[in-house]
Amino acid sequence: MKTAIVTDSNSGITQALSKELGIFTIPMPFLIDGSQHLEDIDLSQRQFYEKLKDDKTQVSTSQPSAYDVGELWKKILDDYDEIVCLPMSSGLSETCHSLSHLAETEFAGKVFVVDNKRISITLKSSVYDALAMAKQGKTGKEIADWLTKTALNSSIYIMVDTLKYLKKGGRLTPAAAMIGTLLKIKPVLQIQGGKLDQYAKVRKLADAKTTMIEAMKHDFETRFSEQVKAGRMELSVAHTDNYDEAEIFKKEIEQAFGMPVEFTDPLSLSVSCHIGPGALAIACAEICH
Repeated sequence: MKTAIVTDSNSGITQALSKELGIFTIPMPFLIDGSQHLEDIDLSQRQFYEKLKDDKTQVSTSQPSAYDVGELWKKILDDYDEIVCLPMSSGLSETCHSLSHLAETEFAGKVFVVDNKRISITLKSSVYDALAMAKQGKTGKEIADWLTKTALNSSIYIMVDTLKYLKKGGRLTPAAAMIGTLLKIKPVLQIQGGKLDQYAKVRKLADAKTTMIEAMKHDFETRFSEQVKAGRMELSVAHTDNYDEAEIFKKEIEQAFGMPVEFTDPLSLSVSCHIGPGALAIACAEICH
């Protein structure tokens, strides 16, 4: 069986990298002042942040068209026997549900949509795993079953640099945002199982980084102790338009854990849209590759 791997741009996998890997990446749509743009097609990271930082511009996330995805799947199935599709977590978008319905009704037995409960660099790890298993000759169902089984074995902690975008997205009341800004609070959020929640409140970047590293160490010692012992956990760093700090954080993490950081990537633009620029994150994921 020849199995194709499909993801969306929330994995952080660009169109160029997807071609290099031999996979397919669905570009996520964004609405900018009511006009639709596709990530990495006619909307670059630089352009996105320019628009996001402009208070006069309305930027919001959207979903890929089920029709367009269906047409892509049909084209792929001209050359492949089956498809494993890894969209962003169902906890953060309805995309996974709509694509699952499409697969079940029109591509039964041919397309396996996996609710991997991941996004950004943790989803990227899953894509690399799926690709490795496909190259080993695993069937679409076998790949999907493993990715579903290990879906919750990942963790992300994110320091938010500004409360402005959480306020705009309705996750903070204006009063709470104002008080937090006056106190110079930098929230640390967590993504566990596809849900974005508050984890801690700090005031300094150094304290935020310490908080995130300690939280991840705790996960390694508890939730993921078996995977750590087996050498199946991978660490990564992510950021939103914060390249220099991400490189510094990478070195600090490698020193703290005594293991390499696999990816140092921009966070998914869908996440960035809600938390704004300047964010910094540490992530881990169970891997098979």
